[in-house]
Amino acid sequence: MASVDIVDIRKSYGSHPVIKGVNIGIEDGEFVILVGPSGCGKSTLLRMLAGLEHITSGEIRIGDKVVNDLPPKDRDIAMVFQNYALYPHMTVADNMAFSLKLKGASSAQIEERVKPAAQILGLSHLLDRFPRQLSGGQRQRVAMGRAIVRDPQVFLFDEPLSNLDAKLRVSMRAEIKNLHQRLTTTTVYVTHDQIEAMTMADKIVVMNDGSVEQIGAPLELYDKPNNLFVAGFIGSPSMNMLPGRLDPQDPTKFITKDGGVLPVGRVPASAMGKDLVYGVRPEAMTLTSSGVPVRVVVIEPTGYESQVIAMLGSVEIICVFRERVMVSPGDTLHVAIDPQAIHLFDAQSGQRLVD
Repeated sequence: MASVDIVDIRKSYGSHPVIKGVNIGIEDGEFVILVGPSGCGKSTLLRMLAGLEHITSGEIRIGDKVVNDLPPKDRDIAMVFQNYALYPHMTVADNMAFSLKLKGASSAQIEERVKPAAQILGLSHLLDRFPRQLSGGQRQRVAMGRAIVRDPQVFLFDEPLSNLDAKLRVSMRAEIKNLHQRLTTTTVYVTHDQIEAMTMADKIVVMNDGSVEQIGAPLELYDKPNNLFVAGFIGSPSMNMLPGRLDPQDPTKFITKDGGVLPVGRVPASAMGKDLVYGVRPEAMTLTSSGVPVRVVVIEPTGYESQVIAMLGSVEIICVFRERVMVSPGDTLHVAIDPQAIHLFDAQSGQRLVD
């Protein structure tokens, strides 16, 4: 195992920059997830860490070694790809053992590595099968097993669950997290799915357009997003955002551009007199007999909760209620907003205002 330090890393294709001075410190044994929308640079950054992409400038250290100019095979990393990358003519056992055979390991050494890895991943009864005889989840476990037997300093995962169905994704998330808890190997994982990031990571790196927007623990990013981008990306459904200003006569009231009045708890001094964005998460809103009126557009019952898409003035919002809501499109509901759970953002800079 080893720490990983990414120091002012930049990557350009010709004159077009795609990674713009990224700095990330990853501690030994930490599970770090790079998350962001498609095209934000997260996979490119992972490939630079793996040695599959040239670094334009900056420095990558694995442990105490600078690896900028080392080929992938000398970096002591193991990578699990999105498409499994298994050899179709080899059995599960041979796929898992392939890297060891290339290193000239003896049969006894290979068996000593492959059998425990297969047992950890529940593959012991599948070692004689070929990839075509396996389900998608089983193939992904074989790809993980091939990485485990190398006993690397760092595991790299590049969107490994994106080809799986929804139910299997949930179970594989738990398997990968459990695997990390057992092996405690430093792990860098790339995904565009913020639910994966929230449920699996020790630390999340939110990326956007080649830059890092915020780094922190999952709940830290959820509770204290630095800016509008992070607030909108972390959380599902995403945070509701309404433009407006504080009432100059009573700053505990937020006046939307449509004239709606919303409650405010803590009032940052820097918020007065500015154009603001009022952020409230869907789950911070509850049904009440009197409160903020909203007009129902769509109801999405999920069984244990109800998601209601509604209009608050001219702005579409989402409310998540823990009870079943018996309403129809066009009806008016009244919602109460927890004033201590709201966020105020500077409309111009997008930064969250703090006390």
